[in-house]
This record gives sequence, structure tokens and C-alpha cells, in this order.
Amino acid sequence: MVETETAPAQAGPTLRQKIVLAAASLLEEGGLDAVSTRAVAARAGVPTPSIFRLFGDKDGLLEAVAEHGFRRYLEVKSALFTGDDPVQALRDAWDLHISFGLEHPAYYSLVYGQVRPGRIPQAGRRAADDLRRLITKVAAAGRLRMSVERATEVMHSTGVGTILTLISHPEPARDLRNAREARDMVINTLTIPLPETAPAAASGTSVASSAMALLAALGPDGTVPLSTGERILLREWLNRLADGPDRDG
Repeated sequence: MVETETAPAQAGPTLRQKIVLAAASLLEEGGLDAVSTRAVAARAGVPTPSIFRLFGDKDGLLEAVAEHGFRRYLEVKSALFTGDDPVQALRDAWDLHISFGLEHPAYYSLVYGQVRPGRIPQAGRRAADDLRRLITKVAAAGRLRMSVERATEVMHSTGVGTILTLISHPEPARDLRNAREARDMVINTLTIPLPETAPAAASGTSVASSAMALLAALGPDGTVPLSTGERILLREWLNRLADGPDRDG
């Protein structure tokens, strides 16, 4: 008997994907309190032990749900690295972050609203790493007023606080002007305007921007003829120059 060739059937979701999608739907419908392992198992149509076998525990499951929720946001954010103006990219990153948080408050609160000292979900770490890369591009252009690490922390904490404050209000009471004003204050604090709009920068700002431009120019380890110890020491000196005498204040 000769078998005729047929198109392969489209593969359905794996067991892991079914569980993540079930947990995600419960999260979107009822918030974190709705995502119990029993409820997820019932929604996915699987035995409860399957969750622990695949994810280890509930925290492992929530980590996977956060990755699922943040995937599209991080993909869109990656496009910001291709622009010519790093400061505009930083503005766009802020706007994208705010819109994502407001459109997907359940996922956002899952990553940033459950404060546990020393533990940041992988999705949150990736978002912070992307922000650090964007700010490093600002530094490489000589337009950063402080160290990359300090600027990243300032912008990240301000953005998270802005979104959590907005989503704590009923939707009709949210004033998005607050997010735009916070963005402008942060960008103006972190960056130096183009020379035609600010021909005479303050000397402290000049030192900071030059220090960060040099640090960005050093690139990854191994690209300059310095030992590991020398790189660590140089990085510490440049960060001190960028952050100024009140860096610990």
C-alpha cells in the first residue's frame, strides 16, 4: 500500500506551554491571588504534580508566566537600539515601559509589585539590562551626566514607581501627564542636551560625560590592554568622577 504525502499537522502547545497559558489567563482575570497551583492545574486540565515536576514550585511557575507576559515588550524594546539618537531612544524606552505597565498591570505587578529583597524575576533583570545598554549608548555619545549604573538605577526606580502609582488608582483617575512630566525630569537630570541647545556645559557635567564616554569606549573585557585588576580600578575611578563627591549621599 502506497501512503500519500500529507501536510504535517500543526503542533499544539506543549504541556509546559499549556500550564503557563492557563496560569497567565488566571493572572489576567483575577490577579496573583487567583493563581493557585490547584486552579492552574484545573484550567490546564493536568494533574497538579505536573506543575511541580516542570517548574519546581509555584515561584518557578510565576517566573515562567512573567517571561511569557514580558516577551513582546522586550522584543519591541530591542528595536530601540538601532536609532541614531540615544537620548530619544531613552525617551521612547520610558514611554514603552509606561504603556506596557498600564496595558498589562497584572504582569507588571507580578514582576515589580511583589518586593522580595535580593530577588528580581528574570524578566525584570532583562528589562534592567536593556535599559543599562541604552544608557551606555548615551554615555558613549558623551551625553550622560553621571555613571551608567547610577543613571540606570535612577531611571528604573522612577519608572517603576510611576507605573505602580498610576495603576493603584482607578483607571478614570489616572493622570498620564504625571508620567510625561516624570519622564522629562528624569531625562533632563540624566542627559546633556545637544551642543546647539547648550553650548557651555558646566565643568562637572563635562567631567562626568567624558568619564562615562571613556568607560563606554573601553567595551567588554579583553578589548583593551589592561589586566582584570586594572580594569576594575579604572572602572571605579571613572564611576567616582561621573557621580561626583555626593555619590554616596
